[in-house]
Amino acid sequence: MHTPQRMMKQPIQPTQQGALRRYWQAVLWLLLSASSAAFAQVGVRQMHAGAMPITLVYPTAVQASTQTWGPFTLQLAVDAPPAGTNGRLIVFSHGTGGNAWSLHRLAATLARAGFVVAQPEHAGDNWQDQSQSGPASWQQRPAELSASIDAVARDPMFAGRLYLQRVGVYGMSAGGGTGLAMAGGEWSVATLIRHCAAHVREDAGFCLYGARSAAEAQQRAQSYKQALPAGAAQPFGGPLKRDRRVAAVALSVPVGAIFTAQSLSIIAIPVGLVQAQADTVLLPSFHSAYVLANCGRCVSLDAVPGGGHFDTLSPWPDSIASAVAAMPGGGRNPAVTDERRQQSYDAISRFFAANLLP
Repeated sequence: MHTPQRMMKQPIQPTQQGALRRYWQAVLWLLLSASSAAFAQVGVRQMHAGAMPITLVYPTAVQASTQTWGPFTLQLAVDAPPAGTNGRLIVFSHGTGGNAWSLHRLAATLARAGFVVAQPEHAGDNWQDQSQSGPASWQQRPAELSASIDAVARDPMFAGRLYLQRVGVYGMSAGGGTGLAMAGGEWSVATLIRHCAAHVREDAGFCLYGARSAAEAQQRAQSYKQALPAGAAQPFGGPLKRDRRVAAVALSVPVGAIFTAQSLSIIAIPVGLVQAQADTVLLPSFHSAYVLANCGRCVSLDAVPGGGHFDTLSPWPDSIASAVAAMPGGGRNPAVTDERRQQSYDAISRFFAANLLP
């Protein structure tokens, strides 16, 4: 074993120098972001990739004003020119039946740190249309994120401002599964069915999600024990289908049980996870903790004590909170305050700064 004196005399190798340089550059970006965060404004504009709506959130120098978007009241500078970006894009993938505004607090945190955030609305699995929720949507979501990157690359307001060979992806819940697929994880309907056949009662929040009656839940539980349908073993995701522009992925309470442990073990890019310790929709032992246990490049960014599945989202208006609270596992824990939630958002921002910058 080297003594401290001998270790001090050893020259720093080129690979170590590169790592040290990247570390201190990331620290510098974080310090600059922290010093300007109090003054940064948040801009927003709408664009499309084909028929798919995309909400862009970004830093701007234009003073924000109070805006109403559906039931949400937000401070935004609508269609303002970007200013003070750090040159990096992060693409979001929302959860089942989600939208941009339930993730806005995180998007605004990233914008104040200099990132541009693109939030596509997944076709057939959004707040207006859940006709394709589940595997049908999960199969097409990665392509929708890639299309979002392409759309931003063509947009005259951002095309010359962003380095799109190092893009970040953030996903929540079903969107967390999208993030894992973008990182190289491989899933199949067969993996889902086998998991639920073995654990339907323990992981009922996932396996029976959306069941509207006890009879429907019983029917679905029985269906998991029947023969696999044709094509169920077809893999989705994996390293050969990965968008190579994606350089780092952050996830909150992701769908994890549908992914093979082997594919998680060979993920080659950094992945950061936020867990909610009291999540009953996606039980951590089968989902986020399972991912962390099997993915060598995955790190824990936060584990919210007492946090439920939806405690990771932005504060909701009362009309939404009461409706979601009626769902199994839909309630929020009052102990998870906005300040505590912001700690997770700040951890995600630091993760992207460390892995995408400079």
